[in-house]
Amino acid sequence: MVLRIITGIIGIAIAAFVIQDGGAPFAVFAMILSLIAWHEFSSAFRRAGIITTYIFGALTLILLLCCAWLGNVEELLAVLTVSMMLIFLLTVILRGSTRPTDACVSVAGIMYIGLPFAHLIFLRFLADEPQPGEAVTTVKEIATNNATILDKADLSKFLDFLPSFDLSLNLNVDAGCALIWVLFACTWASDTFAYFVGSAVGSHKLASSISPGKTVEGFLGSIVGTILTAVVVGTILFGLPLIKMIVAGFLLAIAATLGDLVESVLKRFAGVKDSGFFMPGHGGVLDRFDSLFFTAPVFYYFTILAGIA
Repeated sequence: MVLRIITGIIGIAIAAFVIQDGGAPFAVFAMILSLIAWHEFSSAFRRAGIITTYIFGALTLILLLCCAWLGNVEELLAVLTVSMMLIFLLTVILRGSTRPTDACVSVAGIMYIGLPFAHLIFLRFLADEPQPGEAVTTVKEIATNNATILDKADLSKFLDFLPSFDLSLNLNVDAGCALIWVLFACTWASDTFAYFVGSAVGSHKLASSISPGKTVEGFLGSIVGTILTAVVVGTILFGLPLIKMIVAGFLLAIAATLGDLVESVLKRFAGVKDSGFFMPGHGGVLDRFDSLFFTAPVFYYFTILAGIA
């Protein structure tokens, strides 16, 4: 337990630095994590007799995240398409394999790992970085630029009887930084609330054949906890609209649970308990970021469709 706590503190400190700093440290750290995740993914499936295109897959991930860092969506799609074709060619021609399993798992692994990290980078650099002397574009400013159907569901008119307080602390951080904090806080909250509520009152299994420890009560607790976290971090700290944060919290709780279940299926297939040992006391990168693989794309597209960015 002590080792787990120490690792958690160090991990949070590193995460806080790269999130706040953004720029190259954030992109490079995302690349490092993706490469470690790819190593864990390949090692796990090797135990099941499936050999991925290890080196080529790692190079593809680097190119994908470089494209995301530069904001080149078309180039990212091109890299993904060409890599898919080459992986099948490498598997068939160089190895002489008649099994498509190796190539299919390689392509799936690159998409499973690379695309979520690419969306994480997209989200961090969603707003242009301020130049020296320029004003910071806060997430509250960009949130009011675009009106969507969610803006019509204004809860404030139902709360007129309450005293008017501006709870937002209006922290002066750029938009991408604020959105990443909302994403990470909600993802962590989902896992945490699911664990504690499920341990305390959980009795109905959510998916017993995949993850026996998950319960329906824990899942409901994660929804409530994630919504509360989204409101506290998104609305109170950064001034994002209340209704949008409630919806975001609900969606992120579902996405985080699905991400956790998918990684459990992969580990069961490969016959491993933990994906790796990169984070002592916590397992591997896949173990710690499995929920984020689903929440990052979901939150990115939510911010676009909800008019936050």
